[in-house]
Amino acid sequence: MSNQTMLIVDDSRLTRMMVRNFVTSVQPDWQIIEAVDGEDALKKVEDAEIDWMTIDFNMPGMDGMELAEKLKSKFPDAHISLLTAHVQDATRKKAEALGIEFIGKPITEYKIISYVA
Repeated sequence: MSNQTMLIVDDSRLTRMMVRNFVTSVQPDWQIIEAVDGEDALKKVEDAEIDWMTIDFNMPGMDGMELAEKLKSKFPDAHISLLTAHVQDATRKKAEALGIEFIGKPITEYKIISYVA
């Protein structure tokens, strides 16, 4: 699975750095694109091909679910996971219908590596 591209969207620089480090520890050939929020992510993926994504659920502006829906239509085969501490049933059902996974916060090396390995 080399030559994959992963998008990490989180308003926390620390979280983006942690996810990047965990992913590159097991997938050193992957290209990583980082974005601070939904608008930033949409700009950065305009001319990209994205295979994997982690998207923070709670961000200023567009929330992670809204962004995930937009990215799912642009990249229908991509693996998408929302990072969140709290998931309401309605959100979970909507995500499952779209084929979007969840990674519970706090994130750990094990959770991220299990997702991308």
